[in-house]
Amino acid sequence: RWLQQHECVEKLNMLAVLSASAGEEQLLTELLVTCAKIPVLIWELISVEIWKHKVFPVLCRLEDFKPRSTLPIYMVVHHEASIINLLETVFFYKEVCESAEDSILDLIDYCHRKLTLLAARSTNGQTGTLAEFRPEDLPSPSSMQAVLVPPQELQKQAEAIEFEISLKALSVLRFITDQVESLPLSALTRMLNTHNLPCLLVQLVEHCPWSCWEAGKLKKFENGTWHVVPPEDRVKMTKLDGQVWIALLNLLLSPECRRKYHFDGFNKSQLLKLRVFLTDVLIDQLPNLVEMQRFLNHLALTEAAPPKKDLILEQVPVIWDHILKKNAGKWEAIAKHQVKHVFSPTEEELKQQARRWAQTYSLDMMEALIPDKPRCRVCGMEAAKRCSHCRNEWYCSR
Repeated sequence: RWLQQHECVEKLNMLAVLSASAGEEQLLTELLVTCAKIPVLIWELISVEIWKHKVFPVLCRLEDFKPRSTLPIYMVVHHEASIINLLETVFFYKEVCESAEDSILDLIDYCHRKLTLLAARSTNGQTGTLAEFRPEDLPSPSSMQAVLVPPQELQKQAEAIEFEISLKALSVLRFITDQVESLPLSALTRMLNTHNLPCLLVQLVEHCPWSCWEAGKLKKFENGTWHVVPPEDRVKMTKLDGQVWIALLNLLLSPECRRKYHFDGFNKSQLLKLRVFLTDVLIDQLPNLVEMQRFLNHLALTEAAPPKKDLILEQVPVIWDHILKKNAGKWEAIAKHQVKHVFSPTEEELKQQARRWAQTYSLDMMEALIPDKPRCRVCGMEAAKRCSHCRNEWYCSR
């Protein structure tokens, strides 16, 4: 049953990417919102995250865990990457963000955990390496052999994909900050005061974990790979740089955010570190940063007023705590059960799993997922304009 659910998520993920590239993602986003699937995806995302923290390490320590292949366990690790990629694609839309309802708090906590890990790795001088999954990397069903894989290799695969997951979480968080005016008050308080996301984003600007120096050459991570940056492009802003700066703009310049944020001595000193990065070259690439520069110059010369203390009942995220409490003390038993019934398939079952995943990523399947282009209600030709009132009918002209 879980394998079927994983295949559905993979197909939704591919459909989202294909629809976004064709400019037709509205159909998918409406489906997810109408069927109330965004909270379900967030729950699934956090469930896989907890599995990686609680079950996976125990599983790798078990003496009787000697998998023939890493394919089944890699599918679980890759499941988290697929969900966060899907959310990154659809969270651009306000209605998707609003449809998350109370689970938006759990998603904010998830993004905070990922960004904290990203900042910690960069502070320690570690750079992320990504083992990108490609359909051609799948073993041929006819060539599957019982080759034992050490647990160290499994952990290496999980760590390799964690870097890109964290970068996807950064993009999701930026899209959430785009909707600060429509978020619940508890979400804003959680981002600003509970997790102090502005200071965390300053750390990402300062250490920039998606760039590194190697053999005297600057390398940046972009579009899923590391590549050498020519000297003339070293000051060029990447998409990831832009995500951090836009999130900071949303969190610091919004009137409601400035009213709720604690501009104490520590926070003020951290935010003022941004001034050295606000060069003319950077502002030319993102002109909105002029407002950020003015705000920081004003902050340096004045004492910020203390935040207004509101006596309100604050919502708290429930998914993480619910899963932990429900399974407390059961992690080793869960790991042993999964070793026996999930991650130790026979050679024939392994071939079937590889064949099913290869079919999921086949070109024929991708072409089948591409939605038909909308048709004009009047003439039946391909339509590019959508009715602004009902949002259901399409027309080829006004």
